[in-house]
Amino acid sequence: MRPTPHKAIVTSALAVAAVVAALLPGTTATAAEPTACAPAQLIGNGGFENGTSPWTQSSTGVITTRSGQSAHGGSGFAWLDGTGATHTDTLSQSVTVPAGCAATLTFWLHVDTAETTSSTAYDKLTAKIGGTTLASYSNLDKNTGYVKKSFDVSAFAGQTVTVAFTGTEDSSLQTSFVLDDIALDTSAATTPGDTTRTPAAPSYTVSLTSNSTGTSWTGHESVTFTNASATALSEIYLRLWDNYHGTCSAPPITVSNVTGGTAGALSVACTALEVALPTPLAQGQSTTIGFDLGITVPSGADRFGYDGAFSMIGNALPVLAIRDGSGWHLDPYTNNGESFYSLAADFKVTLDHPSSLLVPATGTSVDTPGTSGRTVTTATAAKVRDFAWAAGPFSKISGTSPGGVPINIYSVSGISSSSAQSMLSTAKSAVDAHAGRFGAYPYGELDAVIDNNFWFGGMEYPGFVLDLVSTTALTHEIGHQWWYGIVGDDEYNSPWLDEAFTDYATDLAQGLTGTNCWNNVSWASSAEKITNSMAYWDAHSSRYSTVVYGYGKCALHDLRRLIGDTAMTNLLKSYAGSHWYGVSTTAEFKAAAQAATSTDLASFWTTHRIDG
Repeated sequence: MRPTPHKAIVTSALAVAAVVAALLPGTTATAAEPTACAPAQLIGNGGFENGTSPWTQSSTGVITTRSGQSAHGGSGFAWLDGTGATHTDTLSQSVTVPAGCAATLTFWLHVDTAETTSSTAYDKLTAKIGGTTLASYSNLDKNTGYVKKSFDVSAFAGQTVTVAFTGTEDSSLQTSFVLDDIALDTSAATTPGDTTRTPAAPSYTVSLTSNSTGTSWTGHESVTFTNASATALSEIYLRLWDNYHGTCSAPPITVSNVTGGTAGALSVACTALEVALPTPLAQGQSTTIGFDLGITVPSGADRFGYDGAFSMIGNALPVLAIRDGSGWHLDPYTNNGESFYSLAADFKVTLDHPSSLLVPATGTSVDTPGTSGRTVTTATAAKVRDFAWAAGPFSKISGTSPGGVPINIYSVSGISSSSAQSMLSTAKSAVDAHAGRFGAYPYGELDAVIDNNFWFGGMEYPGFVLDLVSTTALTHEIGHQWWYGIVGDDEYNSPWLDEAFTDYATDLAQGLTGTNCWNNVSWASSAEKITNSMAYWDAHSSRYSTVVYGYGKCALHDLRRLIGDTAMTNLLKSYAGSHWYGVSTTAEFKAAAQAATSTDLASFWTTHRIDG
């Protein structure tokens, strides 16, 4: 996404034992047994029956027994807001989650409000752990009693983090957010300490039918997958990313009638759905789950939204979350950048729509006549991380790059034919320039949807991009076909691995060398680093583009100058090849860069604030 003008040395128990063995003849080196996780409840005074400690509250009276609200159990509870005036209440507690534990945060929430709207979130409650937002609630989530909320927070094992709730109220009509019986329970972790990413080799089959305008789609989705890990899979998670664009009471993405598993509770602001498998899936075993799917596109010129007669439908298909040695990756949606992290998958998507609508999509598409003035677009895509499409009465022009890549430009109303032709020319040159540096484009055709109303500038999906009329932005989004599409990464925790690399690739494609750009770097604080996660950048949004895009690409230009043009060219091409359809990490890139030069890069990484 292009915003608007936008070692450490780890010593293992085995290594320590080996040193002892070397010093003490006759001893044998053995690895220390891992400490088993002792089940525990870590939140103190979670029922608010014993005063206020160890909670920190923004003002006396947040923790209370006063009349007007009631407890879920006992007599005490936490009452945030409810003043009917501009107001913010906070409640927090620091906890240490032992290493090696699975952990679940639960709380009971009651929302009552004087607001009468059924569509606008005026007053909000945010639940966070550490820097991660678990969920947001509002006056739209009002209920007559308490509702239990549950979140898997195993990713925070081995860390001391703050569990925090923040309630904000606007200038009129009260909303009360009432919390009780907060608990953080630990148990023996079921996730291995290895780095195996699973579920692996997903294959999605989707069949959807639209309404007359392309703003509503209903049908069925199934996904077949394999457990690659030595630890059995007892559950999977589906990411329903676009529920960020609605409310939990009126979600844009609905999943029902699940087969092959049992649907659990929605979590992470209703963007994650747990599905329990009927029996644990052992390593190497495969299974299939299916479900009915409903998609309601909201109004707005967004990556998921409709702009007049034109609908953009990105991130709408539920996709599998990833589990690895740190647990399930269930990060929140960010509108500032991307949260998307998925393994390369195969998609076959059938879209039944009115023939008056063109439907550009990820992959290679074939249109066949349907019934009653409708067309069926069948799109197939191999080894892609997501699937996106659009629908509307677009103007379409097509061409082929000199390297042989078919390119389609779809324009909304108001885009001139000369602008469309300019974007086609840009796409032809950009796709070949990137392919020459990083490897041949593998996704068949490339579709670009052009709309100057996009607030975000541009957005990338495999084989499908959204963009303004902008040579630089389109070159950037096409660069993402390699850096995120082919060479994947965890976009929430390591956004620089796709954005900085793509901005660097954009410079090269446009003949820019970033001369002296690092000389213009000015850090805002000691905590600011190129490799910070989206949790940091969501809290420092004004610096996100400057650091991740700008300083990130300047660091890569500096690396090129340090190790030499030829070495840098070979490094990126070989790195892309070795991670083709895989996942890149900062540590892996640093190791590859060091292997490409005899110069010690330790001080380079420190100077450029590239950690990992």
